[in-house]
Amino acid sequence: MLARILAIIVDVIGSFFVYLLLVRFHFQWLRAPFHNQAGEFVIACTNWLVKPARRLIPALFGLDLASLLCAWLLQIVCLGLLLMIAGYDLSSAPGIALGVLAGLALVDLLQYSLRILMFVVILQAVLSWVNPHNPLQPLLGAITRPFLRPIRRFIPPLANVDLSPLILIVIVLILHEPLAELRLLVRGLF
Repeated sequence: MLARILAIIVDVIGSFFVYLLLVRFHFQWLRAPFHNQAGEFVIACTNWLVKPARRLIPALFGLDLASLLCAWLLQIVCLGLLLMIAGYDLSSAPGIALGVLAGLALVDLLQYSLRILMFVVILQAVLSWVNPHNPLQPLLGAITRPFLRPIRRFIPPLANVDLSPLILIVIVLILHEPLAELRLLVRGLF
């Protein structure tokens, strides 16, 4: 029971910071504004890790590689801790274990990114119905616009109802499936 509690704590804390680091990476990649409550929260929670990493890892083509690499490394550490808590011995073949953990963490980051996009699309749709002038709308629009724009070119609004968020969610769910299968495949190596 103690191992399960410890695994829950590691998973929750690790996932929290990995998601925030990914959000920070996506905000910068999509040129989303940081001058809002959500952006300031993300920066406040991740600066302790990203600022020192930026001294070693420069940005590339405007991408915040420090945030992305920190998210990936943190996910590797969390997965390793979770496997050790579950009783796996990673010391017998550390190179192979590290390679599998790195691949598994990469798949997890892709899945998390798709979940972030789906969450933002749903949040934006709900807020557009409930409170269309919410201060978060510019931020949500900056994140979803690059993904919704191509869909809107092919599917115009029907009776003033924009179906592009629904179609994007379906696309995200379809993309998520092979990643889930790949994760199970890689996880089966342990």
